[in-house]
Amino acid sequence: MSYLCPLCHAPLAPQERSFVCPQGHQFDKAKEGYVNLLPVQHKRSKDPGDSSEMMVARRAFLDAGHYQPLRDAICQILEQAAPSSLLDIGCGEGYYTAGFAQIIAQQEGTTWGLDVAKVAIRYAAKRYSQVQFCVASSHRLPFNDQSLDAVVRIFAPCKAQELARVVKPGGIVITATPGPRHLMQLKGLIYDNVVLHSAESESLAGFIAEQTQQISWPMTLRGNEAVALLQMTPFAWRARPEVWQALTAETAFHCETDFIVRVWRRETSA
Repeated sequence: MSYLCPLCHAPLAPQERSFVCPQGHQFDKAKEGYVNLLPVQHKRSKDPGDSSEMMVARRAFLDAGHYQPLRDAICQILEQAAPSSLLDIGCGEGYYTAGFAQIIAQQEGTTWGLDVAKVAIRYAAKRYSQVQFCVASSHRLPFNDQSLDAVVRIFAPCKAQELARVVKPGGIVITATPGPRHLMQLKGLIYDNVVLHSAESESLAGFIAEQTQQISWPMTLRGNEAVALLQMTPFAWRARPEVWQALTAETAFHCETDFIVRVWRRETSA
């Protein structure tokens, strides 16, 4: 399986250092091994997605193992499903993707990681050579119809129609979203009135909801870890200087995690 051209949607043929479609559109591989399939006309800004600062913070926080229970829970689902091809949408710097790739390797399959942020994909491809990474829009997935056994989507947007298009009949989509009390204590430092996340399930047309589990655990973070957590979340944009200062001085910041993991099964044709 290869990519689709983001301009004409024809298959891209891999060459030594590039991908080329029959129409002559060419996309070169970066030195880190990834390919950029996000044409300028599909961008909403000059550098879409997370910043380099957010990537550095996320890598430090995730490398410390604070979200490992979430990765382990999804890996357990994948162990049971045993897919041979997987796409991680919104893969960021690749922490989760690398864990999933270990499962897919057991089936001698391929793991793909996709993110709109070029800086994130550069970080990911430089560390995790066992994964095929690309810069692309999650709303225009550069993959053939019914070509993937599994898709994982952690906090990442993607149109249900696109998921239904690329996932094989009987294949799965795994989503992870914030549970009601996710990062309550961090939000309490920023907002006067903390609103719980909605626990209502989204609807994915073409899929059947098969499994739901809520995963939560407490974290105790040092100052630099608490700052990294804030830096990697959207809350960073609203945090006042005194919030950053208070977190930096923390020796034991207590914060809850709360995730809802769902498994969706692609409907099979009658």
